[in-house]
Amino acid sequence: MADAISSPDHERGSDLSKPRLYNPYQDLQVPIRNLYQLPTSPEFLFDEEARRQRRSWGENLTFYTGCSYLTGAVGGAGAGLVTGVKSFEPGDTTKLRINRILNASGHAGRVWGNRLGVIGLMYAGLESGIVSLRDTDDVWNSVAAGLGTGALYRAARGVRSAAVAGAVGGVLVGAAVTAKQVVKRYVPI
Repeated sequence: MADAISSPDHERGSDLSKPRLYNPYQDLQVPIRNLYQLPTSPEFLFDEEARRQRRSWGENLTFYTGCSYLTGAVGGAGAGLVTGVKSFEPGDTTKLRINRILNASGHAGRVWGNRLGVIGLMYAGLESGIVSLRDTDDVWNSVAAGLGTGALYRAARGVRSAAVAGAVGGVLVGAAVTAKQVVKRYVPI
């Protein structure tokens, strides 16, 4: 008879209309919840990575470039919004005004985002290079990277402009690192 299946999985007299559900953990003697308890601490391939307390150069590069680009794009879009509103003319329709705002915001956002993204890229590369050269991770690496970034960013405009931009970059990074230390020390989080 074609309907009667004789298989060790089905006992005689059992209901053949209900299929038996597959259970991949049937023969395991371990509770299912223990199989899916994943570690909560970071896992490292090498011990050297576990001892290191900072991001790798690739993570650093991605983080600083991405944050800088996003900050520049948002700031540039805000500046473009102001520029677009200032460029309104008395006879403009609403559609034309919205177009002016969108065009100005998009243009300024791209320009500012690209500029700050390049600055973040240079800063991350210089900081990672200085850390690997000095083989220490302290505040002076960040300040030197800020100084070098400012000087390198304005190098095409001449020595005086590069020196001023380098000083400004070093002072800005020094102030940011100092503010971070003050917040870590005095602000309970």
